Amino acid sequence: MIIPCLVQISEHIEDATLYLDAGCSESFQFMGAFPMLLDLGVRAVCSLENMCSLDLAVDWNANSDSARKIAIMTSRLLSDAHRYVLRCLSMHQVVHRCTIFTSISEAAHSVYPDSPLGPDAFREYESLLLLDYKELTKKCQAKSGQPTDSNIHGNLTLNNEGWSQIVSSEEDVSISAQKGLHEDSLEGKMEDVGAKLVVSVHHFPMILCPFSPRIFVLPSEGSVSEACLSAECEDSLSPGFPPLSTGLPSDADEVPPGATLTAHFLYHLAVKMDLKMEIFSLGDLSKTVGKILTDMSSLYDVGRRKRSAGLLLIDRSLDLLTPCCHGDSLVDRIFSSLPRRERTSSYTNARGSQTQLNPSSLQRAPLDVQIPLGKILSTEDSKIYDSHISESIAAFMRGWDCYNSVPQIVDLTNINKNVNDGKSLPTEVQLLNGSFVSTESFRGTPYLEAILDRRTKDGAILVKKWLQEALRQENVTTNVRTRPGFPGKSELLSMIRALAKCQASLVRNRGIIQMATAALVALDESHSDRWDAFISAEKILSVSAGDTSQSLAAQIGDIINKSAFVGYNRKSEKMDPSQGPLSFQDAFLLMIIGYILAGDNFPTAGSGGPFSWQEEHFLKESIVDAILENLPTAKLKFLHGLTEELEANMNRNKPDESKELSSEQLQIDDFDDDQWGKWGDEDEDGNNKEQAYDDMQLKLELHDRVDNLFKTLHKLSNLRSRSVPLKEGGLFLESNFSGDPYTNKGLLYKLLTRVLYKHDVPGLEYHSSTVGRLFKSGFGRFGLGQAKPCIADQNVILVFVIGGINGVEVREVQEALSESGRPDIELILGGTTLLTPDDMLDLLLGQYSYS
Repeated sequence: MIIPCLVQISEHIEDATLYLDAGCSESFQFMGAFPMLLDLGVRAVCSLENMCSLDLAVDWNANSDSARKIAIMTSRLLSDAHRYVLRCLSMHQVVHRCTIFTSISEAAHSVYPDSPLGPDAFREYESLLLLDYKELTKKCQAKSGQPTDSNIHGNLTLNNEGWSQIVSSEEDVSISAQKGLHEDSLEGKMEDVGAKLVVSVHHFPMILCPFSPRIFVLPSEGSVSEACLSAECEDSLSPGFPPLSTGLPSDADEVPPGATLTAHFLYHLAVKMDLKMEIFSLGDLSKTVGKILTDMSSLYDVGRRKRSAGLLLIDRSLDLLTPCCHGDSLVDRIFSSLPRRERTSSYTNARGSQTQLNPSSLQRAPLDVQIPLGKILSTEDSKIYDSHISESIAAFMRGWDCYNSVPQIVDLTNINKNVNDGKSLPTEVQLLNGSFVSTESFRGTPYLEAILDRRTKDGAILVKKWLQEALRQENVTTNVRTRPGFPGKSELLSMIRALAKCQASLVRNRGIIQMATAALVALDESHSDRWDAFISAEKILSVSAGDTSQSLAAQIGDIINKSAFVGYNRKSEKMDPSQGPLSFQDAFLLMIIGYILAGDNFPTAGSGGPFSWQEEHFLKESIVDAILENLPTAKLKFLHGLTEELEANMNRNKPDESKELSSEQLQIDDFDDDQWGKWGDEDEDGNNKEQAYDDMQLKLELHDRVDNLFKTLHKLSNLRSRSVPLKEGGLFLESNFSGDPYTNKGLLYKLLTRVLYKHDVPGLEYHSSTVGRLFKSGFGRFGLGQAKPCIADQNVILVFVIGGINGVEVREVQEALSESGRPDIELILGGTTLLTPDDMLDLLLGQYSYS
């Protein structure tokens, strides 16, 4: 569906330099659209945030003498992307036509709370952009005179230095425009360029990240995924999650921005797929989104003939346990173990100063994982870094800095060394840094799609088979003996290096090499030991939840104490890995899991939580003592503003070996007058009192912070009792007392099982379609009423989780569909983002939480 949408806009992007923001770049990478863009006649594909004055010089399709046309695609609101668009136009003032595509619809712009645009948003923005651009160019022309030969070089040099920075102030945009005017003046083009510029804005809704044809999430740096899903209130946990479902009607005037943008995205996605949705919702925010979708359908879809489909909206807050746990999924392990690409757009300006975070949005981790191919393939006999690659890098870097007065000397040996060490400098090109995408395939089977719903063992064995088949086709033999079953680290490593021994084989098999390297890193001891330790701890908590609250509280306290103190060395200030792979911040995630399990199995105590006052007091004291002894490295919200004081307290309480008294010094005369005189020193006594007071105040403040933390834990434990679907529908997540966390099933599996078998689900609301409301209001009076439809009657079902999904749920959804015996159903699963357990900790207790 996405590629045909690109073909429809080919007339706008043909012979144009195309600028993509971070969200669009991430989306096009997953869908493999970059070759298609060049086939459609795009001159070059560039980064919107990291634009450069030399972008127009890159030309893959040289059909004209000079670049006069640019196209910009953004996954953000026009108001958010405006500074980048204005900087792009001021940087390239030879451009006469600028076409802007945004994934946010015109109607969504008009109803978004923070958007300054009205119902005719696109035309309004066209006028505002031209107005700002003309004022900016006039201001720069007034400030700048005719450039001389002495400052031409300086302007170009500054331009090149600033290509990786973003512009966040009017002054910085003016500087960029002034540099662009200097470049234009070299060609004798000091006329009013703003009068010749033509700007048009269009809607392009198909900006999503498909892991497979039936699994997708939204771009991590797009406005829809970053928009706030709940305001800070008693029933909210984080702006990244819907509020806790209470079953009470919500105030229509307090619709979160994320709900509005999500509704408009789903509506236009259905339009592009030519579907007429029968909308069902589970959860308070999902009901709000369903109502918005129903109102939009009644306005725009009357009289249209489309294929009927079912849309099931689900609140992530109904099941927070599944994404917190470390399930049996190779994809989840990969996304949790591999580093992510750094965010392209940030909240820092060109000078590097930090600006205030937007309270209505949050920053999500990019989906683009970085595969360290250079580190894995760095061997003495490797032929990857040959002279041709080195010469190409040198020529590229010399050409990039061609305006410098002193030519840069490129040390090729140092480049290879930095790549092999996994390091890179800002001015160097990082080699062989792969990326986990869904377009590479083996005999037509995409790698990511094939392992997406597989368990860890099955996925690793499949990767091993792909490697063996690729080696057989390349006629390459390895010295390591392969054994059937689960592959070992040395076995995978030897096959990867053998397959990438020459450049031709590396290029032909880059997809399986990247996939195998990602699996190798995820299954390495440094990552798998921590994952397995989490599984073991989660199993213990699950078994204890089937016993008594005292047993579960004791297990949580034991996890806190062990993670904070076992193996801690004051001299090195490090945890001893041999004593346990879980850190103190990992204990907070396990504590979240423990409280959710406690709320599902034990009645709420008088204090508001599942544990007694004595049990909870014991946990609080353990956390306070652990924080004072071992400050967490994670950015926990309840410790905001207290980190420096805690670090100072730890440094003050460290034993100073240089001041320790030896055994000889302790043997002193008890009646020494000098020693008695020191006891009465008022200054020393005053310092001790001040220090004791500071320590006491810090501990009291920390107690207050921990008390607020436990209020959040109480919300998590009361999730089942507050939610009607979980309480009455039999959909809550029972603890598995058998001790195997892999046999537990999440909410999506249980819900789809009941829905596909056409069982009633309490709390599942159906939003009437246009025809349904017509029968209900009009013809229903004459006995022509319409029966409530069932979502299982549809051949196409779209399940969208507002708040995000994880890899385990992808597998469980496929299992539920297979067990239903309905191969005729086309099931599509989508979510706001892909969640890892570390993401859950950050959203529930980190900087983007309300705790």
